[in-house]
Amino acid sequence: MNRIPNHIGVIPDGNRRWATMNGLSKEKGYDAGLNPGLELFKLCKAEGINELTFYGFTQDNTKRPSEQTKAFQKSCIDAVVMIANEDVNLLVIGNTESSMFPKELLPYTERKIFGDGKIKLNFLVNYSWQWDLSGIITMPKNKNNDIMKKIFSSEISRIDLVMRWGGRRRLSGFLPIQTVYSDFYIIDDYWPDFKPQNFYDALNWYQKQDITLGG
Repeated sequence: MNRIPNHIGVIPDGNRRWATMNGLSKEKGYDAGLNPGLELFKLCKAEGINELTFYGFTQDNTKRPSEQTKAFQKSCIDAVVMIANEDVNLLVIGNTESSMFPKELLPYTERKIFGDGKIKLNFLVNYSWQWDLSGIITMPKNKNNDIMKKIFSSEISRIDLVMRWGGRRRLSGFLPIQTVYSDFYIIDDYWPDFKPQNFYDALNWYQKQDITLGG
């Protein structure tokens, strides 16, 4: 391919609809998304993608029934533990002050390198765009002695391509700063039904886009 995205954002939607379609209770859909995530990570690494960001769950998602919140919290923990066995530069970002943030993921809220760490992977857990944009991280004062402000996700680079499964055509609060110039590719299949061809179709589509970044 002549041009591949540097950074891909992934919205793995449709887990509950997939579960219902398959005669399962809604919370059973989350674990079904674990292997697709690992498979997509490996495909991105093989194609030379430098950075990948997965949408785990949002603070709004925690309003769902408790059996569902417990299920997607566990799935996020399992996903991070799974990916930490790969060669990866890993970071988990989300509101850690909330009781809904899994304490098992606290060690990953500072970037950690496993193996060669050539590909960055960011995982959004208990994330909210309001929380992100309202964040103030203590930084050295500038020459005017002003405290410098920094959004919590500042370490995440601009996203070139967002891929969303499940057919919905919205960002759902996914990294509003980093997606300001993202191309947006929709897959109608539910996330647990991930196929490698979804990824290759998205890359081929991306080749045809006119990337101007406003210029």
